[in-house]
Amino acid sequence: MMVSTLLPAALLLLLLPGTLTEETKSVPIEVVVENSLLGIPPATFSTQLVDRGILLGALKRLMASNANFKFTYTEDPNYGPYLESVNGVAGNDKDRTYWELLVETPDGKTIRPDVGIGCYIPSANEKIILKFTKW
Repeated sequence: MMVSTLLPAALLLLLLPGTLTEETKSVPIEVVVENSLLGIPPATFSTQLVDRGILLGALKRLMASNANFKFTYTEDPNYGPYLESVNGVAGNDKDRTYWELLVETPDGKTIRPDVGIGCYIPSANEKIILKFTKW
């Protein structure tokens, strides 16, 4: 009895706009890795994410498609995903270093989002800057 009532609802979901049957629009972004503390020149990577997708998904997609980009993160139960390392370099409490998230908007303004990689939703043509720095 329960299966028969769920089936029409599942079919309806497949027919609604924005569901899995529609093609998803891709949004291009750049990811720039800056590490002036260690004297490493910035590295720029191009990737894409689904429209209104989160940055974490774009970083995972980039890591899967480009062997020169790697990152790790931890999942904090209170604050969500926290960027731990990029390309083998990790932040360190003793050295007071961490990976800062900055965004350069298409009009050239650099902002510091008030959310992290698990909640930030990049817009098309933004430059995501992962900057190794000190606090």
